[in-house]
Amino acid sequence: MFIQNIRDPLIRDSNNPSFVQAPAQFNNCFPAENLGFIPYNTPDRLPPPRFFTKVSPMTPYIYRVETHCHTIYSKDSLTRPADLLAACRKKGIDRVIITDHNTISGALAAQKLDPEHVIVGEEIMTRAGELLAAFVVEEIPPGLTPLETIQRLRQQGAFISVSHPFDVTRSGHWKLPDLLEIAPLVDAVEVFNARCFSAKMNEQAQAFAVQQDLLGTVGSDAHTAFEVGTASLEVPLFETAADFRRHLRSAHPRVRRSPAWVRLSSRYAVIAKKLGMVRV
Repeated sequence: MFIQNIRDPLIRDSNNPSFVQAPAQFNNCFPAENLGFIPYNTPDRLPPPRFFTKVSPMTPYIYRVETHCHTIYSKDSLTRPADLLAACRKKGIDRVIITDHNTISGALAAQKLDPEHVIVGEEIMTRAGELLAAFVVEEIPPGLTPLETIQRLRQQGAFISVSHPFDVTRSGHWKLPDLLEIAPLVDAVEVFNARCFSAKMNEQAQAFAVQQDLLGTVGSDAHTAFEVGTASLEVPLFETAADFRRHLRSAHPRVRRSPAWVRLSSRYAVIAKKLGMVRV
């Protein structure tokens, strides 16, 4: 249950004291410069007041969207599509963008099970870093240049974001010159990734989005079913990539950071698959 005190502009989750969020109606760009919901370990460590803005109770939020998650078709996940969808239903996710590493097979399998709620996406490893795409029609192979990857995504009308660009603990992070080169060509930057070890990594992504006048997305980067919904967006009704892009400007985030140990589940998945313990 989410509660708000008249004297306290923050929304808090009464079932999770560490979940702290500013009820923000973002001006021109979500979330970027108004990102007032960096999760803290205790409620008294709040973002600076300059991030807080008021939200209208009449804002027509329709869908709660999970923008970044994985299935067993990613090398570092054991979550089967049916289990991912069950978690989405349990947690009130209305639309889920499944973004397996370098494949759309998991998203397509999930879409067959629930065509209304699944959006096909892909997290693509380019030669310079990872891109996060939604509304993908044709799978993009890894190892292409960023420019060629973006060109192929544009040809099919996909929405393009940059996943966890400043998380140096991952192989898919970006060097600043490469990131600056693609900034005019993408739609958004993932300004909050729940699996980032440090809040600074997300803050750097947020600052970059502001500097480059880019939209922002948030994502759970869920590799397990229990991570689904850790970071999600409440977005007005959309059906297409163009709708989603347009409505991001009035999206409403709900985020908290995942504990560091969740990455162990990904290491276990990689080892289990190498040993032949698990098959897709």
